[in-house]
Parts: sequence; structure tokens; C-alpha cells
Amino acid sequence: MFLDLWSNYTFDGRLPWLVPALAVVYVLVQRLAAPRRPRLRLHVTLVALAIVSTTIAAVVATAGYAARQYLVAAFAFELFAAIALTATAAFHLILPRIGLTLPRILTDILAGVAVIIALIAIGQRAGLSLAGLITTSAVLTAVLGFALQDTLGNMMGGIALQLDNSIKVGDWITLPGMPPGRVTEIRWRYTALETVAWTTVIVPNSMLMKGQVTVLGRRHGQPVRLRRDVDFHVELGTPPNDVIEAVRAALHANPVARMATEPPVQVLYFGFKDSLAWYRVRYWLDDLAVDDPTDAEVRTRVYYALRRAGLSFTIPAQAVLLTARDEAHERRVADAETARRLDAIAGVDLLAILGDEERRRLAARLHFAPFARGEAMTREGDSDDGLYMIVEGEASVRIGDRAASYEVARLHAGQFFGEMSLLTGEKRSATVIAHTDVVTYRLDKHAFEELVTHRPEIADAVADLLTERKVRLEAARENADEATRARRRQSTKQDILGRIKGFFNLSGS
Repeated sequence: MFLDLWSNYTFDGRLPWLVPALAVVYVLVQRLAAPRRPRLRLHVTLVALAIVSTTIAAVVATAGYAARQYLVAAFAFELFAAIALTATAAFHLILPRIGLTLPRILTDILAGVAVIIALIAIGQRAGLSLAGLITTSAVLTAVLGFALQDTLGNMMGGIALQLDNSIKVGDWITLPGMPPGRVTEIRWRYTALETVAWTTVIVPNSMLMKGQVTVLGRRHGQPVRLRRDVDFHVELGTPPNDVIEAVRAALHANPVARMATEPPVQVLYFGFKDSLAWYRVRYWLDDLAVDDPTDAEVRTRVYYALRRAGLSFTIPAQAVLLTARDEAHERRVADAETARRLDAIAGVDLLAILGDEERRRLAARLHFAPFARGEAMTREGDSDDGLYMIVEGEASVRIGDRAASYEVARLHAGQFFGEMSLLTGEKRSATVIAHTDVVTYRLDKHAFEELVTHRPEIADAVADLLTERKVRLEAARENADEATRARRRQSTKQDILGRIKGFFNLSGS
């Protein structure tokens, strides 16, 4: 008898299709990406309660007692489960598949209306009088309307925000007196903002409706961008074009991470301030969550760009710094710098032919060239005539396109690179990236040209070294014999020496 009653109660209700519907929805939901995957705990609980209520009703009826209240409970759980499954299927599976995403509040309203209809149906099934309920609810509504004006204002504000789409989840916004934050939720009563300080600000929706809200980084038809300004100062007598070109070239050649390439970075001369020349780097940020760290990286790049150009940051004129310096101190500093440059030159075997006086003259012509970690010191395919001597730090030698480049070597203090560009003017054969902060001295064509012009035999000695290096490398690759090496040595030297003489306009054979 129990099985007959349970079967009748079950197949008279919605359970025969609720269970398979739950299984289908569960399988489809598991295929969604984790952040978009709704929880189905409530759905499973409602279906389980419907089954339990139906079972209890069958047990009670079998014992000869009235089971109506249990059947009403089963009916209620079945309706609520049907609403939950329908809402999940419609709002999370079907509509997003056709490209339609409804605002959170609208889905809540539709689900709420469905729940109210279900409650009316449950009340009718239970034999409740709706007339008295409606009369009582009208009085309660009037009382609550006066008591909950702010709450209702927040609710209406939330509805308006979602319907007019003026502020969306994911937007970065600012309010007067509040830090910028990213919108993570727009609920009935409030909007939640997550700030870069790892705080969540709860803003009543009525405040968003009444006050001014600035949406950051949004422009119609354009990607998300936020303009950032980084100021710096140099000495007043410095030519503005030198400053602008040094900083602009460094930032264009080595864009900082999260710095948008479009619009391009700008370096602006803003005028005078406290006896200083005031400049500004203006760039556009493409990740609004990382503002201050990107500004800091820009300042670092500006510092190294100015140092390579022989310039530096400066401070307001009214700031007074006292340092005890006499003639002996200045001489010690100059001697230490000269010794450092001579050590760098000594590490370049191509310059071993130089005498002591020639090395000192060359040391005075070297350019101090520091690089920040991550900067490209040279780029493959660029035309450049400088040789770099590393005195501090570590650099990575890479070949291939920027997106698909790979490392072929590491350079450390005491090593150098760029000799073929210095001596023959050929384009860079690899990209060298500063793996750490790197300090180098740069020897350019004009400084070396003075030496080979006065002593042309330097070109012959350098050609010998480059030839021996190239022939040895090719022979190792091909396992060539000594006769082959000799033939290659002669032709290779003629080629390299001819290119050196042509690059420096040297006459003679």
C-alpha cells in the first residue's frame, strides 16, 4: 500500500521530470568556466526535500492519518525547485549562449515574481484566504513604505543602475572623497567596490544616483585606458629638446609593462617651478589595478635615460645640501672613475694593441650608460655603432622576434658586446636585455675613429682578432682542416678589414 501511495503522490506531482531536469542542468553547468559557474546546492536541497516530503506523506497516509500538510510541503518544494532550475537554465545557460546577459537585479525581480506566484498557488492549495492577506499587506506596505524610505531608495537606485547600464560590473569608478575602486557587485541595496588597497567599499545605491560618479578608463568605442602623469625636474639650463628626446626615445624603445602603445607616450615641457625645469611623462595605463607600481617603473626608466644622456634629476633651489669636498677629494673621485674605465677597456681584447696613453684618451671618451632591469640595451636589426662594456650587472642575449625570442647567452661584468657594430657599422645581430640593473661604458664610432685615424695599424690588428675568432667558430662547426682554415683566414680578413676601412674612411690597402 505504501508503494502505491508513494507512486501516486510522486507521479501526480512534478518529481518525474524534476530529477532528470536537475541532472541535465548539473551536467551543463559543470561545462561552464569556474567564475561563471552557479552553485546548485539549493536546487539539490529543494528536490531532496520534495522527495522526502512525498515519502513522509505516503508513510503517514499508510498509517491512516491525514497527509495533506505533507503533500502541500512537497508541492511547495517542487515549485521552488522548478523555479530555481528554470532560472539557472535561462539566465546562466540559454541567454548567455545567444549573447544576451540580463542585469542581476532584473533576474532577481523575475525570480521574485515567480516565487510570489508560487506562494499564491501554495496558499490556495493549503486553503488560505487571500483576501484577508491582501488587505493586511496593503496596510503593512503603507507603514513599511514610510519606515524604509532609504532602503527603498537604494533598491530603486540599484534597479536604475542595472537597467540604464551606466555603471557595470568591472568598471573602475571614483566618488568624491573616496579612492578609486572596481565594481564587483551591484545588489539591491548597495554597490561593492574593490580598491587597489585590498579593501571593499560598500556604497549605498542612492549615493550613486544622487552624486557625481566618474567612470575611469571608459571612452566609447575605445579599449580601457587611463591617462597617467609622472613629473620630474632637471636643471634649468638643460636644453629641453635634449631632455625630451632622451626620455621619449627610452620609453618608446622599451615600453613599460602595462603602458599602452596607443595613444603613444608623451614627454612634455611644462615650464619653470622653484628654479627648476619641470617636465612630465604622460602615458596611458591599460591595467587600472596597477597604477602606482607602473608610475614607479616609469620614474626608474626616466632616471636611467637621463643618466645615459649625462643628465640627472635635480631638487628645488631652496634645498641646501652640504658636502665636504676639497681638491683632494675631487681628485680621488676622478682617479677612481678613470681606473674603473681603464679596467673596462682592459677587458676588451680588441683594444689590447692600444698603449697606455691611448687607453687614457679613450677612457675619457667613454659614455656612462646605465640600464634598468628589463630595458633593451640593443635590439636585433637596429643600426647602432656602439660597443658596450659591462662593469656591473647581468644581461640576456636573445634572438628572434620580440614575442618569440629566446635566450642564447648571458653576459656578466667584465664582458662586452657590439664590436661588429662599432667596427663595421653592421646592424645588431641580437637583442640584449638588462636582466638586472646594468652599468656599462659605451664606446662609440667617433671616439674610436680618432684612434684608427692616427694609427691605421690598429684597424689591421683588430681585423686579425675578428678574423681569427670567426674562422675558429666556423671551423668548429664544420670540422674544417688547417688548409681550409688558412684559405678562409685570408679571405675573411680582407673582407673584415675592407669593411672597417670603409666604415672609418681609411685610405690604403
